[in-house]
Amino acid sequence: MNTLTSALLSAREEGEQLAGRSFARETAENLDLSDLTFRQVRFDHCQFTGCDLSAAAFYNCAFEGCAFAGCRFASSFWKDSSLSGCKAEGGDFRKARLKDCVLDRLRLRYANFNGALWERCTLTDCDLTESACQELRVVKTALKNAVFQGADLFRAALKGVDLSGCALDGVTLSASCQELRGAKIHASQAAVVARILGIEVEN
Repeated sequence: MNTLTSALLSAREEGEQLAGRSFARETAENLDLSDLTFRQVRFDHCQFTGCDLSAAAFYNCAFEGCAFAGCRFASSFWKDSSLSGCKAEGGDFRKARLKDCVLDRLRLRYANFNGALWERCTLTDCDLTESACQELRVVKTALKNAVFQGADLFRAALKGVDLSGCALDGVTLSASCQELRGAKIHASQAAVVARILGIEVEN
């Protein structure tokens, strides 16, 4: 049993939090880590496979170059944490709450963020292609070069969000495009919105 798996199982069995630890190039497989609290923990190029982190809480944690395969983060809570160069394609983040977090160069294709909250976060160069983002709430969050191509944004709350640097081709919106009301888009993106509304655009 590696150091990471041992530490996680110990924290789980004792009903305590995992705090002030660092792990590099370790793996965790098929572990039930739901409701576990992480504080000031750093993960460097670690691999998580089939782990359940539902309702887990992350405070001042850092994930660098980590990969999550078949992992669940439903109803998880993230505060003052960072994820950089990580991959969580198809990850379950339903109703997850992220506050004051930094997400950089993440691969989140096909991930599920239905009912989630991004508040005072920064997302840079993140790929959310064909992700599920129904009823996602985005509050005071900066999106820089985020790719939402083919994403489902039905009933997402994007008021006040600058989407001008994001890829929005093929997104799913309501018939009235109310999701974009109060959001900022680039002039070149207006054609995307027009197509959703059924308006034919000539070049």
